[in-house]
Amino acid sequence: MEDQAHILVIDDDDRLRELLRRFLTESGFRVTDAANADAARHLLDSLSFDMLVIDVMMPGQNGVEFLADIRAHNNVPALFLTALNESENRIHGLEAGADDYLGKPFEPRELILRIQRILARQPQQKPDNATVSFGDFTFEIETGRLLSSGLPLHITTAERDLLNVFAANPNETLSRETLHDCLEGRMEGRSIDVAIARLRRKLEVDPKKPMYLLTVRGAGWSLRTGPVTGNHGAAGNHGAPGNHRAQGGV
Repeated sequence: MEDQAHILVIDDDDRLRELLRRFLTESGFRVTDAANADAARHLLDSLSFDMLVIDVMMPGQNGVEFLADIRAHNNVPALFLTALNESENRIHGLEAGADDYLGKPFEPRELILRIQRILARQPQQKPDNATVSFGDFTFEIETGRLLSSGLPLHITTAERDLLNVFAANPNETLSRETLHDCLEGRMEGRSIDVAIARLRRKLEVDPKKPMYLLTVRGAGWSLRTGPVTGNHGAAGNHGAPGNHRAQGGV
């Protein structure tokens, strides 16, 4: 679907989180979920979201505290879902930076309408070009085509899905867990490492010393889309990520 809004659902109730993921996905949204504030903060550090749907009553840091914390550096729209329907609780949520407040139980259709209304109020900040370029390569986000010097280059479905996640988050470090979540479980564990290695063989002159799809030791991988100079793989790490330094290898 074109221009899917990416929503992060934060709720400690596994059943409700799965129901929300399924319903929002069926309604045309891209969905990632987190079971608590710490997991959500980790995802926000790695990915961009168009909106947050947050449960208020969570163990550890609750939803209101979490939103108040991230508001210092992140203005992503947010809607609270909660069984606390008293006006005082709604006021606390709005003061923390929420755009809306929906009490439980709720009608799924009402949730969709509220999300659509909030998103419609946001300024359109999508890039007008739907491509990401690195070196001689151009990846078309809408079509999933990879071009090398203007000519189509064959990639598998798994490689296209993986490249699409990196292209949507250029120059950002994505962990194995984040990639697993963004791919909705279609790849996990070592299968991600294998797909990255295969993709490197198509993108890099020397896959052991990559210049574009870099390993960030101890953190994950990053697609470098800015100017590339020098030999960035000289100290290459050819295993799984180690410490937080951009290197070569898987």
